[in-house]
Parts: sequence; structure tokens; C-alpha cells
Amino acid sequence: MNIDKMTRKQFEELPHREWSEEIKCDSIIILPLKEMHDSGYRCMDFVAVKDNEAVCLLSGCSDVIHIDGIAGLGKDWLKKYGSIPRLIPPSEWCIDCLPRSGLLRLWPGSREMSCGSALGSFEIYAEPKPRKK
Repeated sequence: MNIDKMTRKQFEELPHREWSEEIKCDSIIILPLKEMHDSGYRCMDFVAVKDNEAVCLLSGCSDVIHIDGIAGLGKDWLKKYGSIPRLIPPSEWCIDCLPRSGLLRLWPGSREMSCGSALGSFEIYAEPKPRKK
């Protein structure tokens, strides 16, 4: 269903992915939950979105979003750089607010994103979009 027409209840009713399944998507929608995390902060779930269509719920147990990983160094940074890099290419992260549900949507400007495992801290990464043939 098109995310611009969905209600919060419709987002909440989406199926969850397997906790360790890696998901590639265009954006995520932040879905605050009533449940509290052990940290004392409210848990969040996230909806994977592809081509403006809701795909699935991603977490349900996270109290933090780590953009481009916990240190912001990007996915597989140690393999790419060998040590902590001095310069990291920018990702151009954007947020808007959906018209019907009022929920926030987050996406990396001209890239796609991948979502890490469903853990207490939720990691998302900007990745180059695959070239179309």
C-alpha cells in the first residue's frame, strides 16, 4: 500500500521480517511504540519502504537509530578503510513527515539503504544504488 495513504494502525499491522534478515529499501518510517526499552527510553519500530510502498516492520525493540552504523563510519568500514578513516563520504540523510499518519520518514538522498539486525540499537546504512542495466 502507498505510504502516503496509510494510517498508523495499517503500519503497525505489517508483518515483521526475520530479525537477522538484511533488508534493502529506499527509506524507513519511524514508528514510536508504547513499550519502554531497558534504557528508559521508548522503543521504536521501523517500516521498510520500497518505491513508496510499505514492505515490512524491521525491529520493535530498538531505542536508538545509528545512521551509517554505530560510529557513523558506514557499513563494513574496517574492510573498506583498514582503520578509522580520516574522511568519510557524505550520505545526505533526509527526513519528512507523512501526510496522513504524521509519522517521520528517513532516507539517504541519492542512495538506497540497508538495515541491520533487529537489536536494541538499530543500524541503517546508505549504500550506492545498483546501476540499472
